[in-house]
Amino acid sequence: MIAETVCAAVSAAGLGIAVITAYRKRFLAAARIAAYSLVPVALVMTGVVDWLADTAFSPTAWAGFGLLGLSWVLFATTRAVERRRGGTRKERKAARAAAAPEAVAPRASAPSLDRGTRPAARPAPASRGEDDFSDIEAILKKHGI
Repeated sequence: MIAETVCAAVSAAGLGIAVITAYRKRFLAAARIAAYSLVPVALVMTGVVDWLADTAFSPTAWAGFGLLGLSWVLFATTRAVERRRGGTRKERKAARAAAAPEAVAPRASAPSLDRGTRPAARPAPASRGEDDFSDIEAILKKHGI
């Protein structure tokens, strides 16, 4: 009973604000305010407010919401684990079968690169006994500095 009265008062106040807004020649905003102000009365007329009031004070309803939350957490957890593992069991099985090494390596269909296009050989790494700046010296020499 009190919820219906509050909703009616909120709607009346919203319609009053819509009239004042329309008087100021802001008709689009007034129409939007009127639409929002009619929502509480519509919720009372459809029975949603009674249902919400009954739900808010019902321990069974709250237990149901708790179970819904628990099921959502379980779904989210299983999806996260599935993504980490790489999909469903069928997908993992197919991936293992595809990754199995072949008995004979396939021959290359394209000719290999000739010797002129090989990258230059890297210099031998400096021994560990030298000073700490040997890496920096190698980088500077590589860039011609």
